[in-house]
Amino acid sequence: MRFIFEKDTWQEIYDSIRKNKGRTAITIFGAFWGILLLVGLLGAAKGIENSFNNLFGDFATNSVFISGSRTTMPFKGFQEGKQIDLTIRDVEIIKKEIKGVQFVVPRNATGGQVTYGFKTGNFTVFGDFPLLDQVQKKRLTDGRFINQKDIDEKRKVCVISEGVYKELFKKNEDAIGTNLKISGISYQVVGVYKTSRFEGTNNIHIPFSTFKLVYNKGDKFIWMVVTGKKDFDIVQVEADVKLLLKNIHNVHPEDNRAFRGFNLGKEIAKVTGFLTGMQFLTWFVGIATLIAGVFAIGNILLITVKERTKEIGIRRALGATPNKVRQQIILESLFLTLLAGSLGIIAGGLILMFIDYKEWLTNPTVNIPIILIAYAILVILGTLIGFIPAYMATIVKPIDALREE
Repeated sequence: MRFIFEKDTWQEIYDSIRKNKGRTAITIFGAFWGILLLVGLLGAAKGIENSFNNLFGDFATNSVFISGSRTTMPFKGFQEGKQIDLTIRDVEIIKKEIKGVQFVVPRNATGGQVTYGFKTGNFTVFGDFPLLDQVQKKRLTDGRFINQKDIDEKRKVCVISEGVYKELFKKNEDAIGTNLKISGISYQVVGVYKTSRFEGTNNIHIPFSTFKLVYNKGDKFIWMVVTGKKDFDIVQVEADVKLLLKNIHNVHPEDNRAFRGFNLGKEIAKVTGFLTGMQFLTWFVGIATLIAGVFAIGNILLITVKERTKEIGIRRALGATPNKVRQQIILESLFLTLLAGSLGIIAGGLILMFIDYKEWLTNPTVNIPIILIAYAILVILGTLIGFIPAYMATIVKPIDALREE
C-alpha cells in the first residue's frame, strides 16, 4: 500500500490524464452520469413522495368521503331525481352494521363572511366533531381543537387555519380568546392550526351542534368521512357503506349515482404503488448506468495500456515488477472512478437543491447511507474493472513491449 503515497505514482497518473484530456473526460462521463442519474432520480422520487404527503397532510390514509346526491333510477314508488340527505341516524347504523369501519365523521360546510375589527373576509365554515382530529390530525400552532364540551353545550367557539389568521390578524398577534363575527354571530377563537393543500387554507371550524343550530340543519349533514380499520380493504368498506345507505334511503341497488364518493385510500394506494415502482426503476437504471460507465472506464484503460505498451516495457526493463505495473493501472482506474462518482454526487446534489429552490418538488433529498452505498458500489466496480487492463499490461514480455511501435 506504500506505493499509493509515493509522489511518482501520482505523477504518472497526472501525466497520463494530462496527455489524454479528451479521452479522460469520455472515460469518467459514463460513471459520472450513472451516479448523477441515481442521485437525481432517487431525490425526485423522495420529492414526489414528500409533495404527496404534504398534499394530504395528516389525513388518515384508509378513508373515503361519501355524500348524498340525487337518484337516477325510480325505486319503491320514488321517482328518479329524489334528493338524498344524510342524517345522524345513518352514522349510527353504519357504525353498528359495518364491521370494517373504525370512524364515521359527519361534516357540514358553508361559506361565511367573517369580520374581525375592521378586517373582513369570506371563508369556508365547517361544522365538525372532535373526532375529526383523529381522522385528520390538526397541526395546532396555538390553542386547541373542538372538544366534546363544545358539542354538548353548543358553544360559539371556533378553530381557524393559518390562512384565516394571516388575513385577519396582525403578525404575532395572539388570536386565542379574541372574537370573530361569522355571518353576524360572535365566536371565540380557541385554536389556530396549519393546513395541507388538500383541505385548503382558509377554513374555520365550529362545533357540529352549533352549526346545526345556527344554520337550521337539523340532523342533516353534507358528507361524511369513513375510515376503515387497519386490516380491512377501504374499497370494500366503501361498497358496503353505500349498499347500506341505499337500503336505508330506498335507493335502487344498481343506482351508482345516488351517493358520491372519493376513496382517498384507493388513490393513495395508486400513488404508493407508483412511487415503489419508480424507486425500483431508479435503482435498476442507476445501477445499470453505473456498470456501463465503469465498463467504459475499463475499455478506455485497455486502449491506454495498448498505447503505453512501449512505456510499460521500459519500466519493466528498468526493474518495475509486474505487481507494481498492475497496481499502477488499478489505482488509475480507481482514481477515475472516484473522481467520476464525486462529481456525479455533487452535480446531483446541486440539481436537487435547484429543484427545491424552485419548489417544483417538496424537499427532494437522498439519504446519506444510500449515497454511500452507491459510492461503495462504484468503488468496488472501479477496482474490479481495473484488473482487466492491469492484467493485459503485465502479460506482455519486456522485450516484446520494447519492439512495439
